[in-house]
Amino acid sequence: MAKNHSLGEIAALVEGQLVGDPNLVISGINDLGRATPEQISFLGNPRYVQAAKDSKAGAILVPANGELELDAAQVCVANPSAAFAKVFALFAPEPIRWETGVHPTATVAPGAKLGKDVYVGPHAVIDANSEIGDHTHIGAGVYVGHETKIGGDTFIYPNVTIRERSVIGSRVILHPGVVIGADGFGYEFQQGRHVKVPQLGYVQIDDDVEIGANTTIDRGRFDKTWIQEGCKIDNLVMIAHNVVVGAHSVIVAQCGISGSSTIGKYVTIAGQSAVVGHIKVADQVTVTGWTAVTKDIIKSGVYRGAPAKPMKESMRIEALTMKLPELYERIQALEKKLEQYEGRK
Repeated sequence: MAKNHSLGEIAALVEGQLVGDPNLVISGINDLGRATPEQISFLGNPRYVQAAKDSKAGAILVPANGELELDAAQVCVANPSAAFAKVFALFAPEPIRWETGVHPTATVAPGAKLGKDVYVGPHAVIDANSEIGDHTHIGAGVYVGHETKIGGDTFIYPNVTIRERSVIGSRVILHPGVVIGADGFGYEFQQGRHVKVPQLGYVQIDDDVEIGANTTIDRGRFDKTWIQEGCKIDNLVMIAHNVVVGAHSVIVAQCGISGSSTIGKYVTIAGQSAVVGHIKVADQVTVTGWTAVTKDIIKSGVYRGAPAKPMKESMRIEALTMKLPELYERIQALEKKLEQYEGRK
């Protein structure tokens, strides 16, 4: 059923300054490119000012630092992205209500402990001596290994695998296909064969972590692989054994972090970047996309390139590299002139 709200009501909700008709009826939300006259959108980045001007949205949340020349009505706020999250809640569908209890096809081993109002979905398996906190949701086909501990209010989507002795905090979200605690990639080459090195550690995931679909986090070889509180990890990320990811860091899709590396707090590693093993990345570092981190990064800042360098240095090298064909031609011309000069001597 459609939800309608006046633009004046929305402006009051986000504590914004309205430029336009307060009685305009808004029936939904959308991005700038797809919004219709009955919908509201937002301008969260100055790069998209032209998209806002071209938008067919009936109203747009804009920064409060100055009115823009737009056809749409405007609601001026300090942070359009944050304000839009409040507006989103007005039009969001009702949340799905999950049952509590254990589905008849699920298997809960003797000795496993389930907290209050836990849900265990179809064909899920909770192995022996595991502990599940209050109000936690275990989706269909999830496997929770022996002696694993999971905190309260955690949501585990279908087909997640959590191997033995993992420790997972409260309010954690694990999306479909996540694998926690698989063996680290460890072998010794002996007598012409790769001999497996036992992986005896575990994985610890602290409170308020979210991990995207099909991401894998290997168990430690001796100690633990540790994802600290508040980290947000995207889809298709690989984190190897004994890695530590500091609190409130963000790792974007298709990144790989090799074994025994330590990532600081408030770090962002953008998509398809790689971190080699046994190195350290300082707090408050941003690694741009397609970057290869091959050595310790000891100062906060923005890094890019292969190998990773501070942003300004990397951009200068890239700019000079683009001039190489021209420089090559100039060198060839100079060599010819030198040959002609020497021939006349």
